[in-house]
Amino acid sequence: MYYFLDWGFMLITRFIRGLSQVSGIYKIYEMMLEKEIKNGPMPNHIAFILDGNRRWALSQRYPKTAGYRWGASKAEEVLNWCLELGVKTVTLYILSTENIRRRSKEELDAIYSVIKDYARKALNDERFDKNKVKVKVIGLYELLPRDVASLLKKLEEKTRTYDKHVLNLAVAYGGRREIVEATKRIIKEVLEGKLNPSDIDENLFEKYLFTGSQKHPNPDLVIRTSGEYRLSNFLIWQTAYSELVFLDAYWPEFRRIDLLRAIRLYQKRSRRFGA
Repeated sequence: MYYFLDWGFMLITRFIRGLSQVSGIYKIYEMMLEKEIKNGPMPNHIAFILDGNRRWALSQRYPKTAGYRWGASKAEEVLNWCLELGVKTVTLYILSTENIRRRSKEELDAIYSVIKDYARKALNDERFDKNKVKVKVIGLYELLPRDVASLLKKLEEKTRTYDKHVLNLAVAYGGRREIVEATKRIIKEVLEGKLNPSDIDENLFEKYLFTGSQKHPNPDLVIRTSGEYRLSNFLIWQTAYSELVFLDAYWPEFRRIDLLRAIRLYQKRSRRFGA
């Protein structure tokens, strides 16, 4: 019973979303929202869980693998919006370690193809140079095909000295695995005499995570699309005190107005960091 109610609500929500865009209400509301949020604190770091690409493709009668390319196009748009709003760090959850283990070869090949195409495009994209966007791949290169890893490494190297914005690409990423890898590095340094066990605390441990060297390693705001209400092994340590926003829309349907509304929700919440 509850499943059908949720599904019905989602259909009604999508109908209203489409109607508002056609009627012009969308643009007016977007302008009002943007004006409103500029008076409040802007999140330094926004992380996105890009969920619903396959389901969106099937809903449009496309092959399900086509959703990944539409999703990548949307990610480009979202990066533009975040740069326009002055967000310092953006993290995109693109491919999890679970995806690599469980998705079919056809799906993985489609995802890898999209990653390679957009990595090549980014290597010549003026936005990264103009906005000084440093690209950081967070995840395990050894789990990726060599050609995919090579292109991502080139993109990291090209933007290595940039320091105004950070774009984290969570590829072959798993939050639990990240913590395990950080623990291994700490143990290694203890055994080598480079680190005293008594010096290990939360602040030190955080430095060994994939985001450890960043100015804003912990997301202020996490946005997940597609109507799922979980983090799915995403930035487990870093999201301990993040504000979470879950949207019914599939990722390719995500709009600028959705981003503005999520930021407004963030601004209205009282962040107590566990106190």
